[in-house]
Amino acid sequence: MDADSGFRSLFISARDGLKLHVRDYGSLAALSLPVVCLPGLARTAADFHELALALSGDPAQPRRVLALDYRGRGRSEYDRDWRNYEIRVELDDLMQVLAATGIEEAAFVGTSRGGLLTMALAVARPGLIKGVVFNDVGPVIDARGLLRIRGYVGKLPTPRSFAEGAEILKRLADQQFPLFGDAEWEIMARRTWKQRNDTLVPDYDPRLLKTLEELDLEAPLPVLWPYFAALNHVPVLAIRGENSDLLAEQTLLEMGQRHPHCEIFTAPGQGHAPLLGSRDMTRRIGRLIGRAEKHAA
Repeated sequence: MDADSGFRSLFISARDGLKLHVRDYGSLAALSLPVVCLPGLARTAADFHELALALSGDPAQPRRVLALDYRGRGRSEYDRDWRNYEIRVELDDLMQVLAATGIEEAAFVGTSRGGLLTMALAVARPGLIKGVVFNDVGPVIDARGLLRIRGYVGKLPTPRSFAEGAEILKRLADQQFPLFGDAEWEIMARRTWKQRNDTLVPDYDPRLLKTLEELDLEAPLPVLWPYFAALNHVPVLAIRGENSDLLAEQTLLEMGQRHPHCEIFTAPGQGHAPLLGSRDMTRRIGRLIGRAEKHAA
């Protein structure tokens, strides 16, 4: 464990040999239900840092928390073939990580793409999942959100500093996050770019853009209610950003109505996707994980 960062860095081989990076927080000997955090499309494990520290350092019930960098993101290796940046490959990567880290059951926190991966896992390996937090994602995806994401992934200007990066992000997403101050935009910038040879570069493979360009957003997007129904046996917390353009309010309400144990929450002043590190968010997520643990017992 790195005392400065609060986590261990693990490097695990995917089935094709590509190296995947995982942040591993907390004690390996913790007896409580572990938590697995899965980020958005062009995001990394760093998005869960505050939440992971809070859950792993809970004095009453410390937990082991894993946060994954998908292939081509963060400190995971980039794939030579961008076509492998897709859900089926990433689902297999996730299962390799769970096997290598000895996780046989866990609560899952999935932001955006991470929620889609969790639903796919619910069909492939339902026994692994004991509870789920969906962060601004559900069985119906609003094409407007995908269109906006396609407009900037792999296309952001190169900032000269993180402060300039914060300004770029603020101009891009101010309407989604009107309550953010300078500190929040700076955090977002440091989790969007990384320093390489005195230059800031995106913390993901820019070829991720190609996967979005392949999508026909004129055609109806697949509806995933049967995948969501595969989670009917576990407690769920569905979070929506008040200003989200990816998860419609109607979909959130329907998630609450269709699922027998689904609590819904709208994060005020947040867009896609809400930050999970505040005291209120960590408390809500901690309560869901506690419910999942009791339910599993």
